[in-house]
Amino acid sequence: MSFLQPIGPVIDLGVNIDHVATLRNARGTTYPDPVRAALLAEQAGADAITLHLREDRRHIRDADVLAIRPQLITRMNLEAAVTSEMIDFACSIKPQDVCLVPERRAEVTTEGGLDVVRYFQQVQAAIRQLQGEGIRVSLFIDADTQQIAAASEAGAPVIELHTGRYADSAGAQQEQELERIKAGARTGVKCGLKVNAGHGLHYTNVQAIAAIDDIGELNIGHAIVAHAVFAGWENAVREMKAIMLAARLGTSLAKTR
Repeated sequence: MSFLQPIGPVIDLGVNIDHVATLRNARGTTYPDPVRAALLAEQAGADAITLHLREDRRHIRDADVLAIRPQLITRMNLEAAVTSEMIDFACSIKPQDVCLVPERRAEVTTEGGLDVVRYFQQVQAAIRQLQGEGIRVSLFIDADTQQIAAASEAGAPVIELHTGRYADSAGAQQEQELERIKAGARTGVKCGLKVNAGHGLHYTNVQAIAAIDDIGELNIGHAIVAHAVFAGWENAVREMKAIMLAARLGTSLAKTR
């Protein structure tokens, strides 16, 4: 008797539930409930739940993080700015993962990667404080060699490559951005880092990123929330996970030929 074995490495999906909270906050209601969204996403195949506690609390709130943390069966990936308030809060909650991100109050969404080179001392101090509580730290950075090297030197075991410019471009420019992300992922792996990616990915542009063997996890939120309006929440999560796995499987099969 023979059993089917995985052909290549899998890729994880972290479902970002921020914009479920955005819908709730728009009318000041108690629904849709981010806790329910997190639990249903797990049931639909999410490998982690990502949420960004912004300084202005525009979507996710402290109470959401407190309520979700003990109920998850996968992992909580808490995105936070490099501030004493956010780092102390994260240490009190103890999520499995914290992703340190840049944050500006005026931005609609995160516009670029964290400048680890410029803020090296602050980032390194935050990493050490979080790791002291047993939390794995990721840095959300651009696919830039200097930033990746600085992330490794600062002691972060994980990086998340910013895919926003790839997602917002088309044609030759998008191909150029894709090659930059591929190169960044290779550099990260060579530095001994786990490489994730995310930002702006949706159902028709995620395939090329998911096909990159050096990337272990994609964090996606807005596109899933938007698609859920038409397809339903659990279906939207399942569809994204299936697209990602098909892209990765296709890469693995091509390499075996």
